[in-house]
Amino acid sequence: MAKPEPAAHDEQVDTTEQPFLEHVIELRRRILRSLLVIVILFLPTYYFANDIYQFVAAPLLAHLPDQSSMIATEVASPFLTPFKLAIVTAVFLAVPFILHQIWAFVSPGLYLHEKRFALPLLVSSITLFYAGVAFVYYLVFPIVFQFFASITPTGVMMMTDINRYLDFVLTMFFAFGFAFEIPVAIMLMVWTGITTPERLAASRPYVIVGAFVLGMLLTPPDVLSQLLLAIPMCILFELGVWVARLTGRRADVDGTAAPE
Repeated sequence: MAKPEPAAHDEQVDTTEQPFLEHVIELRRRILRSLLVIVILFLPTYYFANDIYQFVAAPLLAHLPDQSSMIATEVASPFLTPFKLAIVTAVFLAVPFILHQIWAFVSPGLYLHEKRFALPLLVSSITLFYAGVAFVYYLVFPIVFQFFASITPTGVMMMTDINRYLDFVLTMFFAFGFAFEIPVAIMLMVWTGITTPERLAASRPYVIVGAFVLGMLLTPPDVLSQLLLAIPMCILFELGVWVARLTGRRADVDGTAAPE
């Protein structure tokens, strides 16, 4: 099947205009599909909610002192905490489908060169988000929990509430997941003309300070957690600037302009 010519495709995008009500109906259809997938995924995740919680709690349980365990300080916590975890897990698993629905909603109005850039960004954003979650689970949590356990005062039994722990874990998951989206955000700002790689490189000192401020706000009040978030953010910023420069050079070599 022959690919559409860029000029013909872009002209079709300019001339085809749907009524506002049709956009609303299409958006509603995409949202309902996403909710249906979340509900379908919720059923098996709730069945395995306790096993999933054991997996999530493993980094902390591995560093709890002997004869210590997690506790439930509220009557409904043994039910509500796994229930909340099952909902979040279902949404977490449905992220690729949700983003695909967003892509299917906006793609008919994109020019061909915009589609060429948008699809890699979609895949990259999903991959980087999951990479951030894996980073915090397999690297940050073991270091942080070992540090917390080592500084527990003598005579104090470290026993963490299951609901408070889940809130802490979810906050860290989303903080690192969205922090790992920095290269995607940089590419979007450069491709839309908001800024340039040179301007971003010149603002490096401010970015570093901002990374440490965000690390202070999004992580527990200890220097170790702040460093484990701020340093990857700085590295990802440099990676995003480098990729933006590389794609700009390729566009110059190919003789094509960056999307405006």
